[in-house]
Amino acid sequence: MSDTAKLNFFVVDDDPEMAEFMATLLIDGGHQATFHTDSTIAIDQIADAKPDCVLFDLMMPGLDGMEWCAQLRQHPELAKTKLIVVSSKSYHYDRKRAFDSGIDGFITKPIREKTFVDTVNRILEDMMDLSFWGVRGTLPVPGEKSIRYGGNTSCVTIEFSRGDFLIFDAGSGIKELSNWMMGLGKKKIEAKIFISHPHWDHINALPFFVPLYIQGNIFEVFGPRHDDITVHQLISAQMDGVYFPITIQEFASSVTFRDLHEEVLEFDGITIRTMLLHHPGQCLGYRIEYKGRSICYITDNELFLESDEEHYDPFYVKRLVKFIEGADALITDSTYTDEEFPNHISWGHSTWQEGLRMCEANDVKRYVLFHHDPQRNDDQLDEIGRQLEALRPGTVVAREGMVLNP
Repeated sequence: MSDTAKLNFFVVDDDPEMAEFMATLLIDGGHQATFHTDSTIAIDQIADAKPDCVLFDLMMPGLDGMEWCAQLRQHPELAKTKLIVVSSKSYHYDRKRAFDSGIDGFITKPIREKTFVDTVNRILEDMMDLSFWGVRGTLPVPGEKSIRYGGNTSCVTIEFSRGDFLIFDAGSGIKELSNWMMGLGKKKIEAKIFISHPHWDHINALPFFVPLYIQGNIFEVFGPRHDDITVHQLISAQMDGVYFPITIQEFASSVTFRDLHEEVLEFDGITIRTMLLHHPGQCLGYRIEYKGRSICYITDNELFLESDEEHYDPFYVKRLVKFIEGADALITDSTYTDEEFPNHISWGHSTWQEGLRMCEANDVKRYVLFHHDPQRNDDQLDEIGRQLEALRPGTVVAREGMVLNP
């Protein structure tokens, strides 16, 4: 669906003011919309109208919203109609039941007038917003030489139109993410945080992520354990009172921790695969799959040259090839150039040229350079971008504030 597509909506809510308000917003947004307040009558009218999308509340007099959704899904005239719940029932259990009943999206009341139509459009397009909040490696480098690409360290998010929100790493970029999330004015924030490894540039700004300190928010933190040290202990250690004045006990939100190794996670139609990478310590790469699309987050990964008999591991390369094969977007370590690499062997990082060779050989659709060397200024990154555009059009040099839709 394009941004200008005109669609036909049917809105059902027992509150006549709310029903009319949503219909008016959709009409003002360039669509057609009708509304009704009686769900028992509405089903026949909806079947006759054959709308592109139905928006409805879960709590309606005389009828359970889940049952009503099932009735809509069973109607042959509505097989292709999209269903979006607009409800004040925002508990995870209610959302899961609704999606299990066959809905396509869930919007929590109170609705926000300025973003309502855009949210509906995103659900119908089933978009994944891949956002970059920090793209540097090693340490933050604020200043005039990093204005265009940004100086914050690793933090990337994936937001799904159905509401799932995934955060990858908690370098200094997560503070910008924190500011953005707080500015949304949401009553409750839920997200899953995936840590690639506990080096400082990937975890040191987690204590500055304000939503963790707000009661009612819900977070799950995933990451690799190191021998007998759990991810919970790793995160706690940097907030033990020696390195930071506030301990992890001050987190007022619900926070759970889970250790990961090489495994497969599945939730809400999303599959996440993990793989141990070539990097000092335990470092995980993530492959996120959703409805035939995939994003690979492979930061901090050293790709040795095949001529390097001491370090080159063909078995590892074969596994990595399989892991990234066919990805719609590959976000990967591009710290060095081929010329710089010989001086940094076994430091745990790769060259942008080696990343390009991996993409070319494995049907990766979009190559995203990431984890930029802190010494690399904006002009130098521009030059790398120009070289890559000539070699592989569509390649992207990651910069703060960039949003992609794989």
